[in-house]
Amino acid sequence: MVGKEVVQLYYSAPQGLLGKPKKALGDFEKTKELLPFESQILTLRVSEYELSSYDDLGKISEAAYVLEKGTYEFYIGANVRDAKKTEFSYENPADKVIVQLSHKVAPVSLKERMLSDGSYEMLPLGEDRDINECAFEKMKAGTEEALLPAQKGFPIRSFVNPYKEGARSFDEVAEGKVTLDEFISQLSDDELMDLVGGQPNVGVSNTFSFGNMPDYGVPSAATADGPAGVRIAAETGVLTTAFPCATTIACTWNKEIAEKIGFAGGEEIKENNLSVWLTPAINIHRNPMCGRNFEYYSEDPYLTGKMAAFLVCGIQKNHVGASVKHFACNNKETNRKHADSRVSERALREIYLRAFEIVVKEAQPYTIMSSYNAVNGYRASENKELLTGILRDEWHFEGLVTSDWWTRGEHYKELNAGNDLKMGNGFPDRLRKAMDMGVLRRDALETSAKRILRTILKFD
Repeated sequence: MVGKEVVQLYYSAPQGLLGKPKKALGDFEKTKELLPFESQILTLRVSEYELSSYDDLGKISEAAYVLEKGTYEFYIGANVRDAKKTEFSYENPADKVIVQLSHKVAPVSLKERMLSDGSYEMLPLGEDRDINECAFEKMKAGTEEALLPAQKGFPIRSFVNPYKEGARSFDEVAEGKVTLDEFISQLSDDELMDLVGGQPNVGVSNTFSFGNMPDYGVPSAATADGPAGVRIAAETGVLTTAFPCATTIACTWNKEIAEKIGFAGGEEIKENNLSVWLTPAINIHRNPMCGRNFEYYSEDPYLTGKMAAFLVCGIQKNHVGASVKHFACNNKETNRKHADSRVSERALREIYLRAFEIVVKEAQPYTIMSSYNAVNGYRASENKELLTGILRDEWHFEGLVTSDWWTRGEHYKELNAGNDLKMGNGFPDRLRKAMDMGVLRRDALETSAKRILRTILKFD
């Protein structure tokens, strides 16, 4: 029978001081369509970094990825149950630091964690954190929900020169006549505060836009929700394709299919004059009862990351953006705006962040979407160690970070953390209050504005 087969590589690491799973996925490939008795040679790889473990308690080297001494064995097969041990093994003679990092997003209210043998070990505790801490009165819960962005008034102007008198236009930035820094320097504080918030719908969009500075020629970059297709305003009568859900895509183990789906969806984004597809969603299947598991790929971070990276590459071949979500630890729908995901640094890095890390390093998505929930006491959209320390400083993410829609995060704290855009709307009045109190500086506004405008320049 003609068909394709998946080839999966698993590895078994020595238990050592850190403890490991019995087997972990290291790589996979899908064959081409094979005729009866036909064969194909595939190359599978796994790096020392992928074999290593994050040592968050300093058992070998604190806050480092460590390759423990011992024998690393490898298994090949069509699935983990039937994978056969290979003749090849890797002998590591001594503990080896692969990457030295620093503590980030460490828990303060998680007293213990389960080890690989089923026992528990104690974790260090710290002072409890108030996820609603604010320099002034916090908005009442629920009052931030489903607000529409403000509509801009636009005076009568010349068709030949429609911009604000004396303004350098965004077209000049695109043409290389003005630098982005020069363009931003002419914007007032109030204009920057407006820019870092969501903007009204345009065209067939129903999830709002960003940009929208007609005084300076900055267009509206419209978004469309996903993940299983380009979701646009139903009243337009424009039809789009319903693609298989992410879990189904992951079940194919076929990276080429993921890329083709991404490319097709990106084409639909572009033909409808949209700019960003709010997909892929790559949270881990932590619990089978999570209400959005169908939007997520897998319980395995490596499979999730690889499939999503190819999807993002396919989308962005059209010079439109993907928005990888929800960063991070958004693994349930109940009470998601007020929940605190408490997780050890090791589990955070090896399980819940690993898929995002793969997508960022292999596909450089135009945007990342932060999540509603808190992570170890800080809201994800307000968490500087997560959004700046890990995402940008460690992984070298170059795009913009947007909040999820109508998050409970405080706008000024999000900007200070590295969350550039607040969707579906911003709160300029609260930003002005924060600036007057000295807890928000203009340079934070300029940094986020630059990332937003640099992203818009990528769109065709």
